[in-house]
Amino acid sequence: MTESLIILGLVYIFVLAVFVGFEVISKVPVVLHTPLMSGTNAIHGIVMLGGMLVLAEATNPVLVWLGFAAVVLGAMNLFGGFVVTDRMLEMFKSKKPTGRKA
Repeated sequence: MTESLIILGLVYIFVLAVFVGFEVISKVPVVLHTPLMSGTNAIHGIVMLGGMLVLAEATNPVLVWLGFAAVVLGAMNLFGGFVVTDRMLEMFKSKKPTGRKA
């Protein structure tokens, strides 16, 4: 009985964290999304590590699914952050002239 209450509490905290995260990110101006995404790559790595630790200690299917979801979503965010950072850095590279002057 107490284990199910603990799991329910953890799921409740997870759902609240999703809503708080959505509200915080939705208030960020569009201009700051790229630096914000590149700056949070470390956080997504920590989410993946936490998910892996949950999977290593999982004793029931609910914890397995929550750990799996954390690893998958953290990996997607981590990869997306690196892609966005790469695209952002491409904007600052100097362009070489390709045509001849007439």
